[in-house]
Amino acid sequence: MTNTLLSIGHGYSARALARLLLPQGWRIIGTTRSPEKARELVAEGVEPLIWPGTEMSEPLAEATHLLSSVAPDADGDPVLNALSDQILAAAPFEWTGYLSTTGVYGDHQGEWVDEDTPLAPTTKRGQYRVAAEAAWQALAGKQSLNLHIFRLAGIYGPDRGPFAKVRDGTARRIVKPGQVFSRIHVEDIARTLAASIAKAGVGAIYNLCDDDPAPPEDVIEHAAKLLGLPVPPTENWDMAEMSPMARSFYAESKKVRNDRIKSELGVELLYPDYRSGLKALLQADSGNRD
Repeated sequence: MTNTLLSIGHGYSARALARLLLPQGWRIIGTTRSPEKARELVAEGVEPLIWPGTEMSEPLAEATHLLSSVAPDADGDPVLNALSDQILAAAPFEWTGYLSTTGVYGDHQGEWVDEDTPLAPTTKRGQYRVAAEAAWQALAGKQSLNLHIFRLAGIYGPDRGPFAKVRDGTARRIVKPGQVFSRIHVEDIARTLAASIAKAGVGAIYNLCDDDPAPPEDVIEHAAKLLGLPVPPTENWDMAEMSPMARSFYAESKKVRNDRIKSELGVELLYPDYRSGLKALLQADSGNRD
């Protein structure tokens, strides 16, 4: 039987996973709301499915593996709101993945957290994620979903890094004393998801981040130095003009541990810190420009 992944909300991280699975003979069905995005997925070897948020019984019945990357909102998880009964009818799956966020931990004033840290989000987005995780776990309790929850740190990778803003002069080095973020290269997300699929077994919760939590201004400084461009001046967080969304990211500070993906899944990060990740991105970007 062909391994078939139904990827609901087939976005940046899921597309990176597809690039690993397709050469192994997988069938990937990726949902999108955009006809333009659907054409892009065809070019990548993915079967696109325009999904307006309603029933999806046939693709679920064909799937051996299920991945949801859809963000929840005040009304809950859109996938579960629309498809809970159909997911239960189609189960069991060999593997079910849900992409969450390290925002579920809340603010720890720069201290370390791991998967056993109590969840105490301070933002609405984090609170929605906690509720969505609980809803997926409740659904898994009704049927054998083999649920794996992945709490992702800040994602960067091709076309999603600091270089463009440094080049065009819009990068900002906003400093809030004691502020640290964890981050993860999209290729390491994909490799961890693939390792989880290969391992299967009992579902678990995993933090996806690199080994080096760091202040955001340090990342911008390093990117500028790699480009040989002036380092943007620092701005005090209290005085900086930011959108409410941007400011909310500074409301929480923590360092996230990733020991479990190494000990349980055998993951060895390609990019264990932002310096190696940015170097690889710049090299790839330079190759594309040649």
